Amino acid sequence: MALPTITVQDPLPGRRINEPVTFTVDAELTENLWTATTSAGETLICQRLHTQPEPGKTTFITVVTFEESVELTLAAPVTGRVDGITEREPVESDAFVRLDTGYFDLEMCSGTAEGTGSSKWGLRHFATLKEGIDLLPSGNNAIGGFYGPFFTPENGLINPPEHATVEIETIEHGPVLHHYRMHGTVPDGLLEELKGKTFSIDWKFTHGTPYFTRNYRVDDFQTVINGRSITNKITVGDEFEAGQGDVVFDRFEAYGGTRYRAGDPYAAELAHMVDETIANSTSSTAKFQDFRRQLTGNIEAAHWDLYWRLFCSWEGALDNEEIRARLARVRATSHVLADLPDRHWTITDAPVDVSALPHETIFPGPASKTAEFHSELDRTMIWWTSEPSGAFQIVQRRQSGWVNWGTNGENECPELPVGVQIKTAYGMFSDGWQHVADQLETAPTVHQA
Repeated sequence: MALPTITVQDPLPGRRINEPVTFTVDAELTENLWTATTSAGETLICQRLHTQPEPGKTTFITVVTFEESVELTLAAPVTGRVDGITEREPVESDAFVRLDTGYFDLEMCSGTAEGTGSSKWGLRHFATLKEGIDLLPSGNNAIGGFYGPFFTPENGLINPPEHATVEIETIEHGPVLHHYRMHGTVPDGLLEELKGKTFSIDWKFTHGTPYFTRNYRVDDFQTVINGRSITNKITVGDEFEAGQGDVVFDRFEAYGGTRYRAGDPYAAELAHMVDETIANSTSSTAKFQDFRRQLTGNIEAAHWDLYWRLFCSWEGALDNEEIRARLARVRATSHVLADLPDRHWTITDAPVDVSALPHETIFPGPASKTAEFHSELDRTMIWWTSEPSGAFQIVQRRQSGWVNWGTNGENECPELPVGVQIKTAYGMFSDGWQHVADQLETAPTVHQA
């Protein structure tokens, strides 16, 4: 049987490293794995996808390292063992899978909904095999949570990874590609229009690839956050940790220059309200007494989520009316402070030292390609979104060691359209992060000769 030659061309200069390539041939092939031979004489492993386009055709995925262009032709079904993605012994009790992708060592968790940092679903451990440093060593933070508008003080809920679990479905499982789909239901909060909503998140990891892909889908919704109408826009949050006094990333930069305002009046007002509530609330619940014990002392060094949880209706530390009244005061004050004339916009072509700014926080404007990196160690995390997020919240907080990349503007206003594809790369990128971001944005073209 003669099979067509597949031509892969890169519209960008530079080298692609284990770039995932999906192609379809006009033949109905049933074997799960095939070899392909490239024009350079390399043998590739091609994984047949379970989801097929139509009868009489077969779709495969492979990964290929090349520059400019490469041709490949299916050769034969695979017999025997092949190298590829493998599974390791998990760390967390709620781990669904721990993967060795050939580039990343990561663990995906389903969550426990116990209301603590260690309850979160998402990626709770994440490292490259080469660097061998876990960016989430404690298991109390996660990559991939989504927050606003559901999990905001305005809705009386905080952190879905802490207060909900997900069911994880395996879509594709082979040496080239692992594709998982998380399914979850948002707990009901204070806002009627946000009740009863479900979500799903698709995650794709390919063998040896220095990035992974995800996509968030949520039931249609419309609400008001920060005084603005929000229709089908969410906050996606990626967290990292290094321990108190250090950060895994100490700079932020947006592609083409960064426009931002420094400081976070909302967080400051919320912290003030925590102090006032701990001192003056008449709540007699056991959960409130527990929070009072945990939050007495240096609140700035506490886990970021802890003082938000005090105002979470799910936790039951305060009744809903007290939550509404106290957070209404926080919002009224912080909305004014956020837009005062002395909240200047800064426009810069230089990386931003976030830790040196008020509240160790900035709110950059719209972008589709962003990066956080360490100015001395060269480690870099890069995000590309298929549509720009209207704003971001970037935190690099040495006091707690917590770093965050979030797709929200000020006062927890979500800004990323639902359904957007996110590609996230991580590594030591000697060619500069902008070149990698361009590669994330512009995939090679694939066509049959």
